[in-house]
Amino acid sequence: MRSLERHRDVGAYALGVLDEAEAFRFEDHLMECPRCTAQVTAFGPATRQLMLYREATPRIVHPLTGPGGRLLDRLLSAVAARRRAGRRRVLYAVAAAVVCAVAGPGAVLYASQGGPAAPVAATDAGSGVWARVTAEDRTWGTDVRVEVKDGAGPRSCRLVAVGRDGSEQTITSWMVPPHDARPHTMRGGAALRPGQIDRYEVRTANGEHLVTLPAG
Repeated sequence: MRSLERHRDVGAYALGVLDEAEAFRFEDHLMECPRCTAQVTAFGPATRQLMLYREATPRIVHPLTGPGGRLLDRLLSAVAARRRAGRRRVLYAVAAAVVCAVAGPGAVLYASQGGPAAPVAATDAGSGVWARVTAEDRTWGTDVRVEVKDGAGPRSCRLVAVGRDGSEQTITSWMVPPHDARPHTMRGGAALRPGQIDRYEVRTANGEHLVTLPAG
């Protein structure tokens, strides 16, 4: 029964509505479940659209739509509430609906806030992992693009923003393919603003530090 529950967490994990403990448990499950790994990868385009939608500030809104940022917040809140009630199938419908709303012609025009800072890159001598982070200031926090080369897969990894106050926020997570040292690119976001971030750390799902990058 628990295995079945983990399979059903794919959509919640992709949309970022799992709490930290649940996310860790699901990442452990990903290590042993090719089916869920493939489904998380398939969710990639949808989650990227959600991130772009969330980071955007609506300039012109279609009369039939509500305010853009508030709409997504309401949808994700509804997803989390429905998931807690055990109705996880709604995750797929909500994700599809939001992507369609974003991509629909004439629905919303957006203006980005701020601009990208110079990327920072580092290679860890011990793990051999290379990473490059590009961060962009947004009204809601920090938009982050991370590129990683890691030939030690398969393993589940995540990018963590460590605040100047010692707080931590997981920005994004991914599964490293086996025997694949090509660079892979992921997108994510943190509620911390760029000036509040001290450094970025790439870690395994089990907490092993692979490479650390200064916030710049």
